[in-house]
Amino acid sequence: MPDYPTLAATIASLTEGETDEVALMATLACEIHHADDRFDWTGFYRVTAPETLRIGPYQGGHGCLVIPFSRGVCGAAARSRKVQIVADVEAFPGHIACAASTRSEIVLPVLAGDGRLIGVLDIDSDRPDAFTSADATGLSAILASVFGRL
Repeated sequence: MPDYPTLAATIASLTEGETDEVALMATLACEIHHADDRFDWTGFYRVTAPETLRIGPYQGGHGCLVIPFSRGVCGAAARSRKVQIVADVEAFPGHIACAASTRSEIVLPVLAGDGRLIGVLDIDSDRPDAFTSADATGLSAILASVFGRL
């Protein structure tokens, strides 16, 4: 598991003063992806139209290009604005299989300081049951500190 306080400090130093959402997403995707070998795919899906997520900066193999809020784990996180931890993606109704290797997933809503949903952070693992509430807490704090200032 990543040392989330150290990862947060690194990200804070790399993103200080930056306000461009895509630049911030690119930096976070890179830093988070390389922080833990459980993370097989790490990336953002951005809100680009009503009820629509489009792929943003990511690390790993190809991702799905468009995900409606009505489908999959990413859609559930966008709709509910709540972290989704899925221990077994095969057991999640409506799971969208962007990569056959994905076994578990965590998806976190990304909110601006004014409460606007910017997108979601999606992390996939090729291991079953790879994510815990500690991941949700650590990653949520990083997202709030970076995107909450926008």
